[in-house]
Amino acid sequence: MGELLRRYWHPVAGAAEFRQQPAKAVRVLGEDLVLYRDKSGNYGLVDRHCPHRRADMTYGFVEERGLRCNYHGWLFDRTGRCLHQPFEETRHPAGSFKDKVRIKAYQVQEKAGLVWVYLGPAPAPLLPDWDRYYSRGYKQIAISEIPCNWFQCQENSIDPVHFEWLHDNWPRALRGDDGPRAPAHQRLGFDEFDYGFVYRRIREDTTENDELWTTGRVCLWPNCLYTGHFEWRVPIDDTRTLSVGWFIDELPGDTPFEQDVIPCWHAPVRDERTGRWIDSHVMNQDFIAWVGQGVIADRTKEHLGESDRGVILIRKRLLEDMAAVAAGRDPKGVIRDPGANHSVHLPIIGGLNRPAAKTGPPPFPFLAGQPEEVAREFEQAWRNCAAAASEELTTGG
Repeated sequence: MGELLRRYWHPVAGAAEFRQQPAKAVRVLGEDLVLYRDKSGNYGLVDRHCPHRRADMTYGFVEERGLRCNYHGWLFDRTGRCLHQPFEETRHPAGSFKDKVRIKAYQVQEKAGLVWVYLGPAPAPLLPDWDRYYSRGYKQIAISEIPCNWFQCQENSIDPVHFEWLHDNWPRALRGDDGPRAPAHQRLGFDEFDYGFVYRRIREDTTENDELWTTGRVCLWPNCLYTGHFEWRVPIDDTRTLSVGWFIDELPGDTPFEQDVIPCWHAPVRDERTGRWIDSHVMNQDFIAWVGQGVIADRTKEHLGESDRGVILIRKRLLEDMAAVAAGRDPKGVIRDPGANHSVHLPIIGGLNRPAAKTGPPPFPFLAGQPEEVAREFEQAWRNCAAAASEELTTGG
């Protein structure tokens, strides 16, 4: 499975994180690495340990052309090449020892405020350029670490019935609400497309004419949910997952709006007072379901039902893709044609230009712990755009 996942780009950090701290330790796909941004603005991803004497490169310092180890000053560029060995070159100016030493290095790109890494074989596929990245709105990134395997997280992405219970009926029970339960699911549909699967639903309060059925929501292959925002489930290792969320809130009017920096924050998963999992927000409720299955869900003890058709589909696709990679072929969803990788469309309920909330900037519903400064920045952006839209209406503008 690891060989399959190495055929894809994965988001592991927000670009905003590197404005103050140029290097950070990351663990992804079971490897301990250092992600950094050098003084030329280039990102690098290298082994956490220097190949000289295994010092921790997290404590190295960035320079114009790479990351220098703080122990003996060896300098490596983003390709892993050793550029400088201070004492060795003093003693042997004409020597070529540095040409014989490399540090393990992987490819890195920045897109949509995220820092992406590729740990697979060359040539790397293209980093997908989804159309939603270009929508007008206030954007933010939130990251959490979840203590369980990534795939049980991703199975949640194609399980529509869980929303009725985990996100509707259970929160009502937590509040002591004994009133009517949420509208029940009546019918499910699943379709495969180039970049994943679409799941569709009809509930007691909807029909085949509702966008929940005509458009549906996207299980983006191999490890993301897309519903207008993105939720990636990036494997840290077999028993831990990095949840990386990219969110956008529509803003009033149509005056141009751009953010200099997309804020990135780390969302808590436990209540510090009680030690229990946080249950107040949508994704926190998902986390509870995932970790409750164990660090690696034991599928031999399951009893799958009608609501699990989508889960069965992606399990089959995962096995097929693992076989494809073993045979030397590309797995599903890999993009290699540059002409096919500009503003790639994904199905979205309400369209790319959905209207902003009419009653004011809405609270963030997905994760607990949003920093006050991020909430204030969104509120100010919303009010500025609302004022501009009002002025245009007044002046006929």
